[in-house]
Amino acid sequence: MQLTFASYNIHKAVGTDGKRDPMRILAVLHELDADVVALQECDRRFGTRASVIERAMLDDSPWRAMAVARRPSSMGWHGNALLVRRGFEHIEAHPVTIPTLEPRGAVRGDFSVEGKRVRALGMHLDLSGLRRRDQVRAILRHVDDCEHGCPSVLLGDFNQWGVGTGAMREFAAGGWQSLAPGRSFPSRQPVAQLDRIVVSPEWTVHGTGVHHSALANQASDHLPVWAKLELP
Repeated sequence: MQLTFASYNIHKAVGTDGKRDPMRILAVLHELDADVVALQECDRRFGTRASVIERAMLDDSPWRAMAVARRPSSMGWHGNALLVRRGFEHIEAHPVTIPTLEPRGAVRGDFSVEGKRVRALGMHLDLSGLRRRDQVRAILRHVDDCEHGCPSVLLGDFNQWGVGTGAMREFAAGGWQSLAPGRSFPSRQPVAQLDRIVVSPEWTVHGTGVHHSALANQASDHLPVWAKLELP
């Protein structure tokens, strides 16, 4: 079973031209055509925290949003959302509380594909770096405490510049494989590998990359990253 996972910080749908255009974000998602997508900054920061992508806009898309939101007009939790391909059975979805100095969070969704339970966690970690290691530890504890163990994928904007330094060292002890698909920020002239994908030992990695296109270069200040993964 092969699945493509992707992570995309959509910057509240505000592009490098300063225009908020959620349809442009959806067009980039169609270009990606991933099976599972973790979104960051998908909700407005203030007020009702309304989603910048209206739920009705997903009706004709290949994906459904997992129920991680705790506000009626939001799609995510602290801006983090999970989209999974239609036809995957949703099992459970939860916000994940992490230690923070800033409005940050993570989300977890379990779903079934071809009878196999799969877990995805989306996150947007600390910008300053002061709590990033604690946040990773909290997320790994959450995974360890889940009642059902299953193949898992962690995705998001880790805000980590070094590929194998800092908070990324936390994954090695548990056998996790940390992937750095490439430079994804800023989108027009990317220099930093802030967007990462981390996979549990069950997965075989068949490829990773950064999605470049004329539309993606303009739709957000981040480019999407992806990984093709296989389960036996």
